[in-house]
Amino acid sequence: MILVTGGAGFIGSNFIRDWFSRCQEPVINLDKLTYAGNLQNVAAVAPDHLHIFLQRDISESAQIALLLNTYKPRAIIHFAAQTHVDRSIQDPSPFVHTNINGTFSLLEVARLHYSQLSNAERSIFRFLHVSTDEVYGSLMPADSPLPETAAYAPNNPYSASKAAADHLVRSYYRTYGLPTLITICTNNYGRYQFPEKLIPLIVANAIAGRPLPLYGDGKSIRDWLYVHDNCDAINKVLAGGKAGETYHVSSGNERTNVQVVEAVCSTLDEFVPLKDGAKYHDQITYVQDRPGHDRRYALDASKIRKHLSWNPTETFESGIRKTVKWYLDNQEWIRKAQLNINV
Repeated sequence: MILVTGGAGFIGSNFIRDWFSRCQEPVINLDKLTYAGNLQNVAAVAPDHLHIFLQRDISESAQIALLLNTYKPRAIIHFAAQTHVDRSIQDPSPFVHTNINGTFSLLEVARLHYSQLSNAERSIFRFLHVSTDEVYGSLMPADSPLPETAAYAPNNPYSASKAAADHLVRSYYRTYGLPTLITICTNNYGRYQFPEKLIPLIVANAIAGRPLPLYGDGKSIRDWLYVHDNCDAINKVLAGGKAGETYHVSSGNERTNVQVVEAVCSTLDEFVPLKDGAKYHDQITYVQDRPGHDRRYALDASKIRKHLSWNPTETFESGIRKTVKWYLDNQEWIRKAQLNINV
């Protein structure tokens, strides 16, 4: 049995769906169900005795300790986080509460739980923390992708809170011997992503005839990673990663934001063409850049490729087509998710 935090969110729910496509090992799915948590994301993924959902805040130490003592999971995979940069700029407090304090509380409970396990149980126990490339700050266009040894330089409250969480996780391995693992991934995209993020937002706005907003000049660069490839990487790190190590997960698919939006528009032109020869591209609208907007992120993933034989299976082009098709086929999911957009 494993424990997944944030399992009703974007990456966490995809991880659980992929997990049950691979095996029948039970999952405790722990999620606070904030605005971006959605039980539809994991509806009917497995029978109730295999998928145990519990609405909890990871900061509630006593309740989490009781869960660990009751279920004795062999691993904790920690996705739970506040993740939207714009929201962190508007109000950093939820990011400090969840990403820093919540991770600290979870680590403390895990440390005490680990100390009570038998030697055999300790040998297989892992605490896997999922992080973001934003902790490294902005790269220049000519800079090489960063290795796992790169220095942290976060530039917004979200990335700063994730950097703090990473440092806490590392410290619990070095100080207490808790067998931790960290994966740091690039920009994920795919099904079940909350529609405040770029790709689902563009799809929703495009088919509704609304403007397609792009920050600044639209030339900020991200490396786009299909969510199922990230889930596969996390599984490989959980199964074969070395305790105390960090693994970068990236696809090498660097694109500017305007290139991403144009790719989505071209795909929509093919799948749901507008009347009279109009193009979705014409709805692109440039808006004022957000404060502290990082120009480029890029990670070197040679470590996980070499040591754990992981490689992405989706190209940017194939992943975009699958993603746009999913959102077009699940417009009711988008509509319901958008009801929480201003929460």
